[in-house]
Amino acid sequence: MTVLTVGAVTRYIKNLMEQDETLREVFVRGEISNFKRHYSGHCYFTLKDSEATLRAVMFRGRAQFLKFEPKDGLKVIAGGQISLFERDGQYQLYVEQLIPEGMGELSLAFAQLKDKLTAEGLFEESRKKPLPLLPAAVGIVTSPTGAAVRDIVTVAKRRHPGVPLVLFPVQVQGPEAPGQIAAAIDRLDRSQLVDVMIVGRGGGSLEELWAFNDERVVRAIAAAQTPVVSAVGHQTDYTLADFAADRRAATPSQAAELVVPDVRELIKYLTAMRTTLHSRMQKLLENRRARLERCLDSRVFSRPESLLADRRQLVDGLMQRLPQALRALVLAKQHRLSLAAEKLTVLSPLGVLARGYSIARTLDGEVVRRAGAVFPGQLLDVVLHRGALTVQVLTAEEDEENGEKAPRAAKPGQQCMF
Repeated sequence: MTVLTVGAVTRYIKNLMEQDETLREVFVRGEISNFKRHYSGHCYFTLKDSEATLRAVMFRGRAQFLKFEPKDGLKVIAGGQISLFERDGQYQLYVEQLIPEGMGELSLAFAQLKDKLTAEGLFEESRKKPLPLLPAAVGIVTSPTGAAVRDIVTVAKRRHPGVPLVLFPVQVQGPEAPGQIAAAIDRLDRSQLVDVMIVGRGGGSLEELWAFNDERVVRAIAAAQTPVVSAVGHQTDYTLADFAADRRAATPSQAAELVVPDVRELIKYLTAMRTTLHSRMQKLLENRRARLERCLDSRVFSRPESLLADRRQLVDGLMQRLPQALRALVLAKQHRLSLAAEKLTVLSPLGVLARGYSIARTLDGEVVRRAGAVFPGQLLDVVLHRGALTVQVLTAEEDEENGEKAPRAAKPGQQCMF
């Protein structure tokens, strides 16, 4: 009987599994659960069906090339090797490929990114900018050797040879393409050298067009202040760049037609505008001439003396009425003045003094209204109708409530005259 350690048994079983041709390259269909992307970039998850579960791991070297984001509940076909994880003594699938079941990897990635960017509002119609009527320059972001740039240049020069074209050459497919396209859009936008941009390429398969579904390209288009026309050469399918662009063209040639106006159409438009302007000016001048003729035929210009005669007669009549109106006004004012003078005389204190009354005041100017307010020996000023007197109080008697008079004694130390 051979006694083995746990490690030895585990290594033995692992060698058996790795030598098995079936387990060395296997494809497993199942549903993802417990998915976790580690900060290191490795992906850990479980594949399950109605009968069993299988642990799986996809290392960063493979996971970084996934076009879609794995998530719980997603049915996939995972390809790789089944081996034993010695530390835990559990077998697991080391995933080399991960393919969504029922939907291609790129199609799933497209749908996931579209949902994400739609939720952020990058495809809202309110973000779309209008294209300029006559751009001073047109920027082109595409491959310098492809058919797309030739189509754009040919159509643009045919429609309006005077519009400058600025080419920013980039790769339009391959791993380097998304970064180059996004950087070109950003640089052209910040340079302010062009009024509008065409971003695109010729036709191709979904894989070949995938650079225009890259999140970096889509965000660069959405962030650009310069209007962007997407011109990816496919008429039936859309890329995410089409949703983010301000206008979508089915082909590069159509993009050039949208951006560059036809000079012949412009000439026709300007000719029509000039004809309309001439016609309206002619009509305006005729209206002004007719109005001038009506003015010249009016009484003001044909018989101005008649207007002056009427006005002169009116002035004469007013001049005759003016003295009478002034006399009436003066008499009315004099009458009002007399009435006011009579009222003033009646109410004036001087009129009261003329009837024999006088006003007694203290030397401080306070009017004496009652005997109790002064004391014997106090000096007072007495105002008469004509002149004033300074008198000294001999006695001060004030009527009480019962009608008796109460003499007021002098203050101590004061001399009184009786």
